[in-house]
Amino acid sequence: MAIRSQSRVTIAGSVPEVWAYVCDVGRWHEWAPTVRECWVDGGGPIQPGSRLHQRAKGILGSTRSRSQRVTAVEAPGRVAFAGPMGTSAARWGMELEPLDERQTDAMMWVEVDLKNVMRAIPARVLEGRIRRVMDIEMAAIKAAVESATRDSARQRSAP
Repeated sequence: MAIRSQSRVTIAGSVPEVWAYVCDVGRWHEWAPTVRECWVDGGGPIQPGSRLHQRAKGILGSTRSRSQRVTAVEAPGRVAFAGPMGTSAARWGMELEPLDERQTDAMMWVEVDLKNVMRAIPARVLEGRIRRVMDIEMAAIKAAVESATRDSARQRSAP
């Protein structure tokens, strides 16, 4: 059994600005509550087949290692990843569409193939938890991009 959830937000920033922020994996700790650190194996930009390594938050202040594989990069509109979520396989991604030159419709989605003990969690409960985390992440991405956009606009208009 698989579940899918998504979260959508309008960001006052261009698609290239949002794209640059989301694809900067070194900044994921700024918006992803479970990520302490993230990097591309071997360095460089993300591309299909790249492996991302993370130091993730564990229970009681601990950390654990995890990794994801980049499955799609269609700059500057779509990026997708695959990796484990608990005992299940998961996929997630971002899709960006311009509303105009200064606004972006950003949609994050997550799909989980429920396996093993995760099948014991009611799908509605798990989907709700995933949605709450995505909503937090999308709000943080929105705040970061909009703050950078405002700062950039102020610098351009300063004498």
